Order: sequence, then C-alpha cells, then structure tokens
Amino acid sequence: MSTIVLEQTQRTTLKRLPKRGSFDRERIHAILDEALICHVGFVVDGAPVVIPTIHWREGDLLYFHGSAASRMLRSLRNGVEACVTVTLLDGLVLARSAFHHSMNYRSVVVFGTAREVTGREEKLRALDALVEHVVRGRSAEVRGPNEAELRQTLVLALPIEEASAKIRTGGPVDDEEDYALPVWAGVVPCSLVFERPLTDDRVTAAVPDYVNAYQR
Repeated sequence: MSTIVLEQTQRTTLKRLPKRGSFDRERIHAILDEALICHVGFVVDGAPVVIPTIHWREGDLLYFHGSAASRMLRSLRNGVEACVTVTLLDGLVLARSAFHHSMNYRSVVVFGTAREVTGREEKLRALDALVEHVVRGRSAEVRGPNEAELRQTLVLALPIEEASAKIRTGGPVDDEEDYALPVWAGVVPCSLVFERPLTDDRVTAAVPDYVNAYQR
C-alpha cells in the first residue's frame, strides 16, 4: 500500500528539528484518533484564544462540538481560521545534563477553516462518531440526541489538509564529555491508564465489557 503524504505548506514545514516531522496521513490520523483532548487556537477581536475541547475524526475531517452559544464555535463557524493541536506524552527523557532533558511525544498540528455541519443526517452521524471515539461500542446502547438537544448543539468540521506531525522517540542524547558523568540517564515511560469503573448509584444494568476493558 502506498503512503499518502500531505503537501507541506509554509505553516506546516518544521523549522526546529525537522527530522522529527512527518506528513504521513495515516500517522497523523492515528495520533488524532488516540488523543481525547485537543486545543483549538484562534483570534477574536485581535486577541489570541486557545480552548481545550473534545475532538474526533471521520475520514479526512476533524470534528468539534459544543453549545450553540460557544464563542469558539461561533467564531470558527464564521470563517475564523483555526490552529488545532494534540499531544500524546510517551515518556520523560532524563539526560546527564539539565540542558539535554526532553520528553518523548507524538503531536499533530492542523491549520484550516471549519464549516458548520447543518445536515441532520451528517450531524447525527458525527455525534455518534464522537461517542465511539471516546468509548467504542457505546453509541449502540445509549439514547441518541433528541431534537431539542440537536438544536442546542453546534458541530463543526475542519478538513485535515494542512497538517503535520512531530514525534520524538528514544533515549537521551548527551554531549560526548558528559557520558562519563556518574549520573543516571534514561527514559521514564508514560501512558494513559484508566482505573476500575465506578458504577452510578441508580444503574440497573451490568458493567459492559467495553467499559471493564477500556483503554486507549
């Protein structure tokens, strides 16, 4: 299977440590899919704003949702450009010198202009995909949004066309003269771990397997 690479632009070209960059679409999608939270940056009245929110992906579209009164969503709906970032932390990199300490990570930056999802079927499909992004298998069991909830919810779609990934892996890289120092160096791996589910007091159903076995 051939690799699909996104076209580099002036905004997505990595100027700092470009060897860590990737424009591979599948790799970008995988990082977006694993992450649960993104940060959306935009400018309102000349001032920068960055908002954390849930995101999800379907094909080459990145979706967000929220209250129809949300300033972020209303600004993006009206054509304000967005810069969306996600970061997955994989480890602490401890070097022999303070200067060379680092972190292992996988990150993505997406630039673009979003559109409002107005069609009822696409909106319902997108909201189902949101639930599946957070907990796979959940949307088939829960009540879907009613008409009042749909009216109160704004959904936006952002094309994943101008994007890049940046990834750091491996151990510390010290100056040659520092390797003889009697200082421990290495990597402290990091992962997101979910604990045993806590059942609500008024639940009458058993804990689903997809909840008991949940992991990213």
